[in-house]
Amino acid sequence: MHTNYMLFLLFFSVAPWRPVVGLEIHAQINSNSKIFSGSQVQFIAPPNSLVSFFDASLPGTLPVLNRRCVEAAVMTGLALSCSINKKSLFDRKHYFYADLPAGYQITQQRLPIAVNGNLSYTFCVGAKQSQLVTKNVRIKRIQLEQDSGKSLHNDARSQTLIDLNRAEGQLRVDANVSVHHPGEPYGVRTEVKNINSLRFLAKAVDYEIQRQIEELENGGTILNETRTFDYKLGCTIPMRDKEGKQDYRFMPEPNLPPLILYDAKSLPANIGDQQVVNIDWIQERLPDLPSVKRVRLVEQYGILPEHSFTLLNEDGLMEFFEDVVRETQMNPKKVIGWVISELLGHLKQYDLTVKESPVNSLSLADLLNLLERRVISSSAAKQVLKELCKGEGKTPLQMVKEKQLELIQNQSELDQICQAVMERHQEEVMEIKAGNRKVLNKLIGLVQRATERRADPILVKQILEKKLSQ
Repeated sequence: MHTNYMLFLLFFSVAPWRPVVGLEIHAQINSNSKIFSGSQVQFIAPPNSLVSFFDASLPGTLPVLNRRCVEAAVMTGLALSCSINKKSLFDRKHYFYADLPAGYQITQQRLPIAVNGNLSYTFCVGAKQSQLVTKNVRIKRIQLEQDSGKSLHNDARSQTLIDLNRAEGQLRVDANVSVHHPGEPYGVRTEVKNINSLRFLAKAVDYEIQRQIEELENGGTILNETRTFDYKLGCTIPMRDKEGKQDYRFMPEPNLPPLILYDAKSLPANIGDQQVVNIDWIQERLPDLPSVKRVRLVEQYGILPEHSFTLLNEDGLMEFFEDVVRETQMNPKKVIGWVISELLGHLKQYDLTVKESPVNSLSLADLLNLLERRVISSSAAKQVLKELCKGEGKTPLQMVKEKQLELIQNQSELDQICQAVMERHQEEVMEIKAGNRKVLNKLIGLVQRATERRADPILVKQILEKKLSQ
């Protein structure tokens, strides 16, 4: 496993206190092998099944830097608007723990690969989530770092076993939290270690802010300590204090030379791209960032900004939506409602992801084409979609035929049904003629009931209005 981590500095306002939060984010790089060895990376592999001699810290073994990890770190830095250091250094961070057999960890303490970036993000607020607010977070540094092993605690046998596969998961966060009065020095910080989900991170930070404020307002003091978040209790718990600060005895890593990166201007002659890491080459291949995709979705399809957030926040939903748009004649502004409100609603009801959806984009497009051509009504389309979500393998048209959901196409037949409804409801007819147009909706509903909702409400309204005007 290979890890790069970033420090975010976040500022909130909770009068009369001002919390400050720094996030140290350990993110697993998507690569086939580890950062300093050729051992394979595989999530949930059997313990210690992917361990090389170097991973086990056998004497005489040497680290070999993984090119893919360097490129991923550069790409991350560029995406976060960082300055990429063309020269960065590796260091040894010494500490003695069972999950680190060498007694030190290879990291980048003195000169990391990227510094001084920022992350601009937008979120929706307001009663209808229609107001957009943009915030900026400073990125202090991005560094490459060797991951330690994983401790497996067996309480029944009072044992702790170590897995050196170094595959602990894709994301871990350490949150540093302090509070102070505006205009005064920062308060004493605490560190909440190894949070493994964004939801738990938010809860841990919120709890720690309130805990510190209450402690200080009650005359107490905040200890510089490490804490853990108990997700069952919803609170942070002390682990160890930091009063005797550990001396990591950082020193240059003697087995790794400085990491040198190039750009188009500094690339030596007769040197190919495969021999070095070219920053400009990576920049050219950087995919569109979420903010760029959201702008494109709004401009290209005319959808609301808040809908663009939903499309990107659900893995695979943007691609699903665009596939449906390509295959249907329906306006994208209408398609987005069916994708987000109807389909996504069904998927969440059954706890399914977009990629697990029993309804593919082509089936939904076929259904919307039937609706757009007025073969079926909107209510019938919703009924068919509900059936499609059961995953029986039938096409929308087959379901429409089986359940006889087609709209009545014979206008003469529909004309007769409207006439019969009007004759049975003369009181409503008189109200409409007297100027109460709202009653017209009741007549439309009565026609729908008489046709088992197989009448096109737009056509029914036209027929009724024509008859009422005679």
